[in-house]
Amino acid sequence: MNTMLISLGVFLLVFVGMAIGFIIQGKILKGSCGGLNALFGRGACEICEKKDDCKYLKKS
Repeated sequence: MNTMLISLGVFLLVFVGMAIGFIIQGKILKGSCGGLNALFGRGACEICEKKDDCKYLKKS
């Protein structure tokens, strides 16, 4: 039982440390390379509910 609690404590410590590091860097979360583009072979813009408001479509 002690080993389990120690392991949980270490994982929580690492998780909190990574979260604090991410917050300090100030980066924005973004999706993976596949993401919505890999869904059913269609692009993200085709299945997005807000494609009319998309800033990426208005650029092109």
